[in-house]
Amino acid sequence: MAKVLIALALAGAVAACNSGPPETEKAAREGILLFGNGSEPKGIDPHLVTGVPENHIISALVEGLVAYHPTNDLEAAPGMAERWEHSPDFKRWTFHLRDAKWTNGDPVTAQDFVYSWQRILSPELGAEYAPMLYVLKNGEKFNKGEIKDFRQVGVKALDARTLQVELEGSTSYFPLMLQHYSFFPVNPRAVEEHGGMVDRQSGWSTLDNFVGNGPFKIKKWVTNQVFEVERNPAYWDAKTVRLNGIRFYPIDNVNSEETMFRNGRLHLTSTVFPDKIPFFRKTMPEKLRIDPYLGNYFYRLNVTRKPLDDKRVRRALALALDKKLIVEKVTKGGQAPATGFVPQGIPGYEPSDAVQFRPDEARRLLAEAGYPGGKGFPKIEIMINTSEAHRKIAEAVQELWRRELGINVGIYNQEWKVYLDNQSNLNYDISRAGWIADYVHPSTFIDMFTTGNGNNDTGWSNPQYDRLVDAARTAASEEERVKLMHQAEAILLDDMPVIPIYWYTRTYLKDPRVMGWNPTLLDNHPYKHVWLSTEAPEAGK
Repeated sequence: MAKVLIALALAGAVAACNSGPPETEKAAREGILLFGNGSEPKGIDPHLVTGVPENHIISALVEGLVAYHPTNDLEAAPGMAERWEHSPDFKRWTFHLRDAKWTNGDPVTAQDFVYSWQRILSPELGAEYAPMLYVLKNGEKFNKGEIKDFRQVGVKALDARTLQVELEGSTSYFPLMLQHYSFFPVNPRAVEEHGGMVDRQSGWSTLDNFVGNGPFKIKKWVTNQVFEVERNPAYWDAKTVRLNGIRFYPIDNVNSEETMFRNGRLHLTSTVFPDKIPFFRKTMPEKLRIDPYLGNYFYRLNVTRKPLDDKRVRRALALALDKKLIVEKVTKGGQAPATGFVPQGIPGYEPSDAVQFRPDEARRLLAEAGYPGGKGFPKIEIMINTSEAHRKIAEAVQELWRRELGINVGIYNQEWKVYLDNQSNLNYDISRAGWIADYVHPSTFIDMFTTGNGNNDTGWSNPQYDRLVDAARTAASEEERVKLMHQAEAILLDDMPVIPIYWYTRTYLKDPRVMGWNPTLLDNHPYKHVWLSTEAPEAGK
């Protein structure tokens, strides 16, 4: 009888679920985008986060001086600045702010940006992305405590609506850098009322206290369930915003996310399980998206731990990977084998071909390091954040190292926040990693491996590399900067604190109702240009 009652209850639940239109149809009528966001965000303070899931949410809540262009990541659209100009040498920039408001009613002023940039550069805050602002004159010196007076840093408010910026070197692409959330403003009053400028535990970036200036504002935040935003009527360009809200769902399990999409509970997924890509190509090609994506999937190596402190071991691990096999048989999404760290697709920068599949050389290096045929090689592990796709890649790498080098490597997964903390604290041997360009320029990939950079997370340091990156930052021309960056990348790929595996494509599922969602190199889609069609997709789609 109990089994019968359970069966009847389940049948009733299924009938109830099937009795009405799918959630995606209802949400489309209400103007609510249902977004699979991969993981629960570590936070929403733009100065203290580093991940893609966080970027998706923060970009809805906060706007910087410039905004992302809806179709071209090589162009900057007006944001809080309605216009700007630069000196002939691209070292001095002047931004003219529009009349805009924070969600607490405060006006957005030039001084808000001075406060915000001082905050992220303050050494006491310990912001991982602080080096992004080293492009500012004396930004690095202030962050490293070499100067104490922030007035010596190259940013000042000429008046309430005019911000002047002085840079270390000629930087023609500076507006593209400003699109990144590390340059976003925070509301000074909200921060000061909840802990102050350098308090990492500040309570300002919570559901109840967050103050933004973007096209949306927070409506609901239930940890590990949903982060919901709604239209911000005080946004300066509210007339352009067509969505009434967005629900970001943190879904670590790719199969669960796919099920939600196919059952009409998501308009967009964060990814697609690689083995399903051929199936979706055949059965629903109009919903499968494989877009260009300027990023690098790689492994970090903790060079402070044996045997990874030996360059020969690191190089052996890198040269033993048949990355063509990985992208063709494992990832299956049109990715390209990574032969360098800076990916292909950046105008004016030729990608390196230094990291090829050379198993004989890999075996020679491993033997030279004292582990012939893998004998005596200590047990090490690959740390991944929870994801079937990451595990599948790690298992392929595991097998290739066993086959080519005779070594056995373990795999263990961590929840997103724990994974990030372990990586930052060098509590790992090998860590799965990905880096998506913060802006379209090679410096976004090269700068991160300087000594002490908050995103380095390998324990690796090379004084010559640091000098080349510093010289590139102050280069007088773009040609000189690119040359210096090529030299720096050559050092990185020789010392090998990282193993490039493939250059990304963006693979995901998209409901045909989602409009204005254009393929871009950085996969940034300014939400104010996105809307939902209320027309039902064609039959079979």
